[in-house]
Parts: sequence; structure tokens; C-alpha cells
Amino acid sequence: MKTYDIVIVGGGPAGLAAAVAAKEAGNDSILILERDHELGGILNQCIHNGFGLHTFKEELTGPEYAYRFIKQVLDLGIEYKLNTMVMDIAEDKTVTAMNREDGMFQIPAKAVILAMGCRERPRGALNIPGYRPAGIFSAGTAQRLVNIEGYMPGREVVILGSGDIGLIMARRMTLEGAKVKVVAELMPYSGGLKRNIVQCLDDYGIPLKLSHTVVDIEGKEHVTAVTIAEVGPDRKPIPGTEERYTCDTLLLSCGLIPENELSRAAGVEMSPITSGPVVNESLETNIPGVFACGNVLHVHDLVDYVSEEAKRAGQNAVKYINDGCKDDKGASVIEVTATQGARYTVPSSINVDRMDDLLTVRFRVGDVYKNSFVSVYFDDERVMHNQKRILAPGEMEQIILRKSQLQEHKEIKKITIKIEQE
Repeated sequence: MKTYDIVIVGGGPAGLAAAVAAKEAGNDSILILERDHELGGILNQCIHNGFGLHTFKEELTGPEYAYRFIKQVLDLGIEYKLNTMVMDIAEDKTVTAMNREDGMFQIPAKAVILAMGCRERPRGALNIPGYRPAGIFSAGTAQRLVNIEGYMPGREVVILGSGDIGLIMARRMTLEGAKVKVVAELMPYSGGLKRNIVQCLDDYGIPLKLSHTVVDIEGKEHVTAVTIAEVGPDRKPIPGTEERYTCDTLLLSCGLIPENELSRAAGVEMSPITSGPVVNESLETNIPGVFACGNVLHVHDLVDYVSEEAKRAGQNAVKYINDGCKDDKGASVIEVTATQGARYTVPSSINVDRMDDLLTVRFRVGDVYKNSFVSVYFDDERVMHNQKRILAPGEMEQIILRKSQLQEHKEIKKITIKIEQE
């Protein structure tokens, strides 16, 4: 097989943006490997609008947004292989993959960009009691059935989980003539964007019941009814609060998990909070020359942020190759940590010499906070104290660090992000 400087695993929004950025940074030896039969990833089934406001300054549907990047890939002559499954990434960055045309093949690469996206949390991880009848779908599967394959999963629907896909499917099923009876959410807050709660539930009179979960599923051959109940602070159902809904469909929208089997097998260090790789300021993992971006790194709420992050990964992969594939393990590094309400940070460490003039650090909070402050500490000195009217787990937050600011604090060992209330 031909050798490539950069191999990108995944042809969704992250992989496409990383490839375009790497090409524009001056590297002509790039290959995208995509397991599906077309580029674009999950965006192909997201036919609702709301994409591209940051990237293109206009509102697009998912397929329109994907096509903008696919067209750039085609116009730039970037090579890609479809229907190709990556089996292994070796320590020396040799990528083993297979497809029908080439069989099993290996590609030695100088840099690898992980852009495999994420998958939905399955029912098996949710411990829902009851039988396993037909009519239970993940929200993403239902979205594909309705939007791409033209099938209706059912006519009377209950949705468990208020993630963005579940909220969007509540509206989609309603528009297709189904009756969405209720959206139940285990947590005391929604896992989706506020705008999706308003546009997908409130506008259609669909009730959202927080601190509720499914406690029983009826029906042996097919779902006939679902019982939900309120849960206490311990997330356990409260006896006597049960409500029964007759339905023929239960959609599960209970969170997304970064798709990292390949990363783990390759020896990439993983974060227990995000379930994605631990990366530095260049979005480089603990394996030199292996970068990660998009939902495989941490689950994003906006695809525009995925593209922005992937662009950095593509540029930094080219920089790594141009610098002679040097390992910077001996360099002085600042640790970036989250505490007191902030759950994690991406990146987890910064080499000031290698960072750009401005560095975006993204994080999520673990609860709903009102009229609070996002504070940033350099060791024990507070250097940032930004007031936020509301902070919620469903919305990703960010702070911007300046290289000049870090260079002024030469002895700094740790940057800490906290949520403070005054």
C-alpha cells in the first residue's frame, strides 16, 4: 500500500475538518478512512437546521453542513476510502484496516488523527426492568429510520432521556404524525441544549418530567405500555409516584459515549470523566503523533465546535511532521485541572512554547449553577473571575488563555478551573 503522512480515522465532521486544515497547512499526503458508505458521518441523518451559525454564519441542515466540508475535501483532492474498517493502530502509527477492494492492508503513517465520533449508550447500560419486546430504539436509530430509510418506528411514543437527539426526535416524530406522550429524564436537569427544549418540546406541548425514569415495560412481542416513576436524590424510584402510558415505541436518549475501542487498544491514555483521550494543547495524546478531536475526544453540543477543534488537530499534525516528529516529553508542562463544579478540561496539559497565541480550554459543569462565577487560578492566584447567569451540564463552557499571559507567569505549575458563588 501507498504510505501517507497523515491518516485520519473517521470521515464525519471532525475527520473532514481535520483533513481540510492539514491540506491547507501544506501537507499533500493525507488519507481519510471511513467505515460508512459515504462521508459526512452522523450529520447525514440530522436533517433539522441549526448547524453552521458559528462556522459559516448561516443556518444549515446537517447534510448541508457536511456537504460544505465534503466539497472542500473533493476540491482539494484529499484521498479517502469508504466502507473501510480500521482494525488496529500500532505504536509506530502503522494503521491496519480492511475493505472489500483491498482486503486487509497496512499504512505506515507519520501522524494519526482519531475522529471516530461517538455512539449512544445502549439499554443494557441503563438497567431498565421489563421484557425485551420490539419497539425499543435508541433515539439515533429512530432518527436514521425516519430521516434516511423512510420508516416510522411507531405512533405512540415515550422518550427516556432528554439528550439533544431525544429532544429533536420528539419534534420529528410529532411532525411525522406520531403522538409523543412524555419525555422522562432521570436527572433534575435536562441533558440537552435549552433551545432544543423550547423548540422541540415546549412549542409542541410535549411534557418533560425531570427526576423521572422508566420502571416497567409491558408487552412480550411488542411494547404496549411503559410505566415511569419519580426518583429521589439517590436516583431510586419513589413508590406511589408511578404513571402508566400506553405506547408502541420507547426511544432511549440517555447519553453519548466517545467511540474509543481503537484508542484504548493503541495504548492511548483515557479520561475517566469524558471517556475520551487525555490530550495536551495540540490535541495530541500520550502517544506522540496521535491526535484526537471531535466527539471521540469529548461529547460536544455544537458541530461548529467540533470543526473548530478538528482544524487545530489537523494543523498540529502537520506542525508535528514538519518539526521532524519530535517527542516533547522532556519539556516543561503546565497541568490543567477542573474542580469545585467543573468536571473536566480539554486540554489537560499545556506546553507554553508550543501553544498558539490564544488557546480555548473547554469544560462542562456537573450541576446547574445560577449567578455563579467561572474562576481560573494560576497555582493559588486567581486570574479570571467571569460571572455567568446560568451554567448547566448540557451546555459546554470555555475559557480563552493567552500565551503572553502564561509567559508572564514563568513559574506556574498548575491551572485550575472552578465554579464559585459569591
